[in-house]
Amino acid sequence: MSESVTSGTTPDPPDSSIDAPATPRSNAAIRAGRSPLVMVAVPVAAVLAAVLLSICVGSNPSTLAEVWHAISTPSGTDMDVTIRELRWPRTLVGIAAGACLGVAGILTQGHTRNAVAEPGLLGINQGAALAIVTATFLFGGLSVHTQAGLAFAGALAASVLVFAVGTAARNGATPVTLVLSGAAVTALCGGLVTGLVLLDSASLDTLRFWQVGSLAARPYTLGAIWPFVAVGLLFALLNIGALNTLALGEDTARSLGTSVPVARCVGIAAITLLAGSAVTMAGPIAFAGLLVPHIARALVGADYRRTVPASAAFGISLVLIADTAGRVVARPGELSVGVVLAVIGAPFFVLLARRRRLVTI
Repeated sequence: MSESVTSGTTPDPPDSSIDAPATPRSNAAIRAGRSPLVMVAVPVAAVLAAVLLSICVGSNPSTLAEVWHAISTPSGTDMDVTIRELRWPRTLVGIAAGACLGVAGILTQGHTRNAVAEPGLLGINQGAALAIVTATFLFGGLSVHTQAGLAFAGALAASVLVFAVGTAARNGATPVTLVLSGAAVTALCGGLVTGLVLLDSASLDTLRFWQVGSLAARPYTLGAIWPFVAVGLLFALLNIGALNTLALGEDTARSLGTSVPVARCVGIAAITLLAGSAVTMAGPIAFAGLLVPHIARALVGADYRRTVPASAAFGISLVLIADTAGRVVARPGELSVGVVLAVIGAPFFVLLARRRRLVTI
């Protein structure tokens, strides 16, 4: 069943899933019977449940008592080692990457006014891939630490290029120019990556390893990348008020005292830092940034004061649950979280494209 979010003073948006005007002060979620307590309790419960599943479920399941023993009084048993050295670091990476992808997704859809946008639209994934492949082509094999640094640098460079191209247009960094410049930079980086991997087998091997989005391959990166995550989340919080006014249209936002260029700069900086951090920690994980904002808006409405924190919570839940499911369905091996999310996200994307009315942004 489709749902339309409306404001008390804003008429229903046109029958379109893309470029639909937002209604930032929507009370539709409350009118639908969702109390403020429910809107807080559901995301928190989802995160707690996902964390417990991530720690307890695997090729060798553990009980809550074993989890508590491993945390409070570890004695070096096989289960203690599994929980403390494998599952817990993996869960921490999932928490960080999921929150980054969820918040980056809601900001991307808000700034582009596009209900099917995700952080990869800004060239972040392909920029990271190009940096890694280029370095491998020029210097040979790379350590995983070097790949992580290159991934972040490439993601950052691609986002800056997208924003620079978008702002060079006559009307500045509008949603349309950002989408078009993002598509152009993504296509350019993708073409260069393809050309390099065809010329060098080592580059192809490196790209194959890096492109499998996984929470298990790079747990060490969280300790180095957390300052960027913290700054990105801070920028996202600072951007909430501007997003609510920009959702009413740029002219209205200006009349309310919002500096549109500053708001766009802060938003793009937040998206770049968050999505770049997620790519560095877990590789390219598709669809999380697309799915999570729709789940959040369906529960809490379109006000960014509620959807940004809800997107962080549901991003954590979705990534951890997908990672846990990958460990269960392919036991004793595992499917990467990127593969599981692609299987979940592709049908959702088709459903999203077919629906007549969406939760608006």
